[in-house]
Amino acid sequence: MPLVDALIAPVAALLDKIIPDPKAREAARLDGAHELELLKAQMAAIVAEASSSDPWTSRARPGFLYVMYVLLLWSLPMGLIAATRPEMAAAISQGMTAYLEALPEPLYALFGTGYLGYTAARQWGKVKGVDK
Repeated sequence: MPLVDALIAPVAALLDKIIPDPKAREAARLDGAHELELLKAQMAAIVAEASSSDPWTSRARPGFLYVMYVLLLWSLPMGLIAATRPEMAAAISQGMTAYLEALPEPLYALFGTGYLGYTAARQWGKVKGVDK
């Protein structure tokens, strides 16, 4: 990555001026190199995941976000309904609340656990180099 290498040279020269002790300077360089390698690996994983042809890999998290966007954007028509027919907006809100409260708590826990497990497994796979 030529751009990254071009950015490293000025930082290395600055480290030489800021940290006069050669051992401390070398330790700072090693820490910086480690962080850079970690950043490169993360970026490579993000690019690989985004360009994946597997719909489960490339669409799982965006799909969840789309559901959240729809839920948030639903506030716009609800605002219009509330402005014109407040009793209807209240009835819709009460109905949605009753429906969501009627879902059993273990279902929410299962969804949360599954989603967190999915993201943790994806991250573990990326770190181990199994998922690309």
